[in-house]
Amino acid sequence: MKKQTIYSWGASIVIFLVLMIVTPTIPQSQAYHDFADQRSFFGIPNALNVISNFPFLVIGLLGLVLCYYPDDYFRFSLRGEKLGWTCFFVGVAAVAFGSSYYHLHPDDARLVWDRLPMTIAFTSIMAIFVIERIDEHKGTYSIVPLLLVGLVSILYWRFFDDLRPYALVQFVPCIVIPLMAILLPPMYTHSTYWLWAAGFYLLAKVEEAADKPIYSWTHHILSGHSIKHLCAAMVPVFLTLMLAKRSVQTQRISLYETWKISWTRSRGKGSEEESFECTYSNVAVEETR
Repeated sequence: MKKQTIYSWGASIVIFLVLMIVTPTIPQSQAYHDFADQRSFFGIPNALNVISNFPFLVIGLLGLVLCYYPDDYFRFSLRGEKLGWTCFFVGVAAVAFGSSYYHLHPDDARLVWDRLPMTIAFTSIMAIFVIERIDEHKGTYSIVPLLLVGLVSILYWRFFDDLRPYALVQFVPCIVIPLMAILLPPMYTHSTYWLWAAGFYLLAKVEEAADKPIYSWTHHILSGHSIKHLCAAMVPVFLTLMLAKRSVQTQRISLYETWKISWTRSRGKGSEEESFECTYSNVAVEETR
């Protein structure tokens, strides 16, 4: 292992330990389990919060199939990409089962199975980004450690009732991935799909926080949490579309540089002024006496 990699992991561990020392513990609030929509349909408790997880199963299984059939449909070209995306789609498909199981009878014990698949998806995406944007070998070797970090964060919360490690695992990718998507040059085209996915995930978190107000605004038709599931499912939808459409870029330019060039060109066109050629002639003026 190179010194740079050792220093990176060492710095990450030190920063994590400092945060754990200087920040207070974050216990799991029991009010979290009190969702707005608790209606039962066809004998299913909290029916819409359960059923709204179905899209995760569909897109997760579709992504898994396309990773391998027909004949490597996504055309992976980097080492570790297929493994990383496989872990991601497994996590997405598992969300349907874990989240449904939790919403049938919400409590801390079942919440573990809701958060574990999401953690698999988060950590897999981080590894995929390292593979594509930084170094394919480091990214490949980081898949298992990152998955273990996610697992440990879940276990730490469950045994010590402290959400801080899990919060880092969940929210660090939400900040780092959009920044990396904008600043680091991609190997593939259609990089803007990452930003669409990040935007839908942010919207899903807003809807989750506004669960009860949205339920009231919709006259008790849909709750914010049910809509959150549908919105969050758009994240793997956009990433699957990206994988299907993308191709290897001949020239690697970051989105930031692309936007900068476009902005410069648009400003240049706007500031262009027409030039006129003026001809001056002498005109005789008669003096009036």
